[in-house]
Amino acid sequence: MSLNLANFDAAIVDLDGTMVDTLGDFVASLNAMLEDIDLPAVDAGVVGAMVGKGSEHLIRSVLRHAAPPALSAAEAEALYERAFAQYQRHYLAINGRHSDVYPGVVEGLRALQARGLKLACLTNKPTAFAMPLLAAKGLDGFFAHVFGGDAFDRKKPDPLPLLKTCEALGTSPARTLMIGDSSNDAQAARAAGCPVVLVSYGYNHGEPVRDVDADAFVDALADISDLGATDALG
Repeated sequence: MSLNLANFDAAIVDLDGTMVDTLGDFVASLNAMLEDIDLPAVDAGVVGAMVGKGSEHLIRSVLRHAAPPALSAAEAEALYERAFAQYQRHYLAINGRHSDVYPGVVEGLRALQARGLKLACLTNKPTAFAMPLLAAKGLDGFFAHVFGGDAFDRKKPDPLPLLKTCEALGTSPARTLMIGDSSNDAQAARAAGCPVVLVSYGYNHGEPVRDVDADAFVDALADISDLGATDALG
């Protein structure tokens, strides 16, 4: 599919792995959580493959990696409840301290605004984490709406969050561009009827992002302004 920004009224932008490299925040928060419940630490390589499907999935994945395999279902659930409470506490304190805005993100957002596109941030990160992070990194002013993973009944890759975000923006899915870094974003966009561009960096669950079904790829968000002007993006 050939994309041209002139064909869009709005863009929905993912957060973790697309605008902000938050892997350091995840690792620090998870390891503080694991220390609290007497489990061994995890490294960034392990965590990077688990990011992107919300806090609940992340914590359960880390516990499956770090916890003893002989736990009963009841013991595993009790451990998850303890871990989740500790993670929430640590992440709120750490949020943004070990993260950086990717190069080209501010330029890319400015370019989208200059084209007249309305912008929304849609992330599987809890809203209580997403809003302070965007503010801390000076990105909150770009977005008419910010929706976290708890904003709707289901998370990406379900299409519901994209459809609800399009409703909030007052735009049709076909004229709303999804910008993300993973198969979660692409699958949700496909199911919702939104064209999708993926950045070539980010997390994508540890899998090669260019293997994902997307309409275009960019190496920096600043390159988004070239959509429709070059064949180098697809």
